[in-house]
Amino acid sequence: MTQHQRLLIIDFGSQVTQLIARRLRELSVYCEIHPYQQVDDAFLAEFAPKAIILSGGPDSVTRAGSPRPPKAVFTLGVPVLGICYGQQVMMQELGGLVETGHGTAEFGRAYVTPAADRLPLLDGWFADGREQVWMSHGDHVSRIAPGFQVFGTSPGAPFAITADPSRNFFAVQFHPEVHHTPNGAKLYENFVRLAGFTGDWTMASYKDEAIARIREQVGDKQVICGLSGGVDSSVAAVLIHEAIGDQLTCVFVDHGLLRLNEAEEVVTMFRDNYNIPLIHADEADLFLGELDGVSDPETKRKIIGRLFIDVFQKYASQIDGAEFLAQGTLYPDVIESVSFSGGPSVTIKSHHNVGGLPEKMGLKLVEPLRELFKDEVRALGRELGLPEKFIGRHPFPGPGLAIRCPGEITREKLEILRRADAVYIDQIRRHGLYDDIWQAFAAILPMRTVGVMGDGRTYDFALALRAVTSVDGMTADYYPFTHEFLGETSTRIINEVRGINRVFYDCTSKPPGTIELE
Repeated sequence: MTQHQRLLIIDFGSQVTQLIARRLRELSVYCEIHPYQQVDDAFLAEFAPKAIILSGGPDSVTRAGSPRPPKAVFTLGVPVLGICYGQQVMMQELGGLVETGHGTAEFGRAYVTPAADRLPLLDGWFADGREQVWMSHGDHVSRIAPGFQVFGTSPGAPFAITADPSRNFFAVQFHPEVHHTPNGAKLYENFVRLAGFTGDWTMASYKDEAIARIREQVGDKQVICGLSGGVDSSVAAVLIHEAIGDQLTCVFVDHGLLRLNEAEEVVTMFRDNYNIPLIHADEADLFLGELDGVSDPETKRKIIGRLFIDVFQKYASQIDGAEFLAQGTLYPDVIESVSFSGGPSVTIKSHHNVGGLPEKMGLKLVEPLRELFKDEVRALGRELGLPEKFIGRHPFPGPGLAIRCPGEITREKLEILRRADAVYIDQIRRHGLYDDIWQAFAAILPMRTVGVMGDGRTYDFALALRAVTSVDGMTADYYPFTHEFLGETSTRIINEVRGINRVFYDCTSKPPGTIELE
């Protein structure tokens, strides 16, 4: 099987380390993130990286016992790039000096100006005399390590860009991976080019290799796939089916909390178009019955998660000879399951998998997407021929419309919400805005308002509309619809959906974890 050129990212705990990997994958470079404490000499020898990046982090290299990379990182003879904390740890380990204080902390937007000497790493930079970057550091480099030169400075960082070109060691105080360093992608492109990467990480090659791995792992055994209808599980199902055909059976748990016509669309696409064996577990009555009268959002989530596992097990146990369970686990889920602090690993988010079912049912896991980011899964879906309308769908939560129906859930409210959400999404598509928005949805509010429609009094529900833009799903901002769009959409919803008499648009920015309503 093909061995791709590999880049190692040593993680020191930065909140944006994943963005480094995403930038590199966009350049067709295969990379992996590993916590610093897992990287020792033996690991480096086995991984055999063609280059190494040291991430940022919250610690201080001036603190005794702070995170360090193994010294072998600097003797492998491969290019090394240090970012923020990564720069500071390079300087400290190679003979420089890092200090705290003295008024040189920088947080937020800053501007770097070039030194007299030029550096290939900075090709395409400083066309306008300076570059905007994103800083986030309290400590600062006060003396660079022997062999290093200064190639860029900022008001708070006289050593903002340093390098030892003879050893291909590079270090920057800012974060090139974030959106607020507009030219950061070019710096990464230059780094991987200097390191000799040829860009051999493509979805076409990944598809072929994944199919071969699945066939080798599964052999002639049966596989069960928990199909949610989302992009991840759907791409995994189609990929596995291409590898082993009818040895795969999908179980689609319909909890009655899906969008308008969604269950029918999923069943049609997989059972009819792809001819994949599919069990449609229609258990809406069970889920809605147990949710009756429940208002607390976390209690709703737990009920849905518990019932999902019970229902899945009930139907999956009907498949004779099944030895494997397929999941659409992605690389961010894998990273999140590793504890940076060195303590016990945290559990992968419950809506990404089917809980403890593999152990409960004695099944082994097949996770063909665990090396991929979300955008790569979409690219793989295109390689597999899934419809573009399906591949580009906005994210949808595992607990479904329960998240978008605060307060008590009733069949009446769900039906109103489905129809209102369908009108809203139709409006977005009609105006050609769907692909510009990361996620859009309607939520029915736990309140009724008095209104007048025609000559009559109404006492109906209020509806909230949300649409956000996001680069990576970690942070989000509201989408700036025009007043004309909002007026037209509100009119359509009130005219076409009985039970709604007032529509609001949520135009607040969303920090991580609060993009959904609850």
